[in-house]
Amino acid sequence: MKIKTILFAFLAMICLPVVAQEQKMTEAEAASFRQSVNVVSKKITSLATDFTQFKHMDFLTKDIETSGKMFFKEPDKLLWQYKKPYNYTIVFKNGKILINDEGKKSAMDVGSSKIFAKLNKLIVGSVSGNLFDDKEFAITCYKGKDFNIAKLIPKDATLKKYLKQIELHFDKQEHTVSQVRLVESAEDYTKIVFKNKVLNAKVDDAVFVN
Repeated sequence: MKIKTILFAFLAMICLPVVAQEQKMTEAEAASFRQSVNVVSKKITSLATDFTQFKHMDFLTKDIETSGKMFFKEPDKLLWQYKKPYNYTIVFKNGKILINDEGKKSAMDVGSSKIFAKLNKLIVGSVSGNLFDDKEFAITCYKGKDFNIAKLIPKDATLKKYLKQIELHFDKQEHTVSQVRLVESAEDYTKIVFKNKVLNAKVDDAVFVN
């Protein structure tokens, strides 16, 4: 399966434009914010949450809305389980990407491609909030009305072909990711909104069987 097919499959299933005013953080504010997020993310051993996803494409008059459940378990097990309007799951574990499309299964070895490895790290990092790597991204932090926002521009030329910018919206009280916005082009973007988050509860390994 081609790299673009895998990436677009994820993006097509995993945003609405940000309309609230944002104010760029000072260097001191950004450093404090990133430190708070790093402290919390290091304590996250598991995460279970419902999500709603909005896929905006320039040629469509209406955003594509999907919903389901997401599970994460340290160090790198991740499951996206789409329930509506179709059944589709993507599992990241043990260096592999496993896909189940209405019973049609396929697998990809993450280690077979540099871009797959970066994609895996990106998705896990987006969920856990552990994505503040200055070597991989140019990072700018903002204060919004309801969220603190980190905007990350990939430095890797190959990844940048698929993603122009990643926006992570953090709850101001918990310092955990509440929304992820993936900007693919000037016109196309994907937004995921997490709800009913449960941190550090027991998540059985059987959950990640695809």
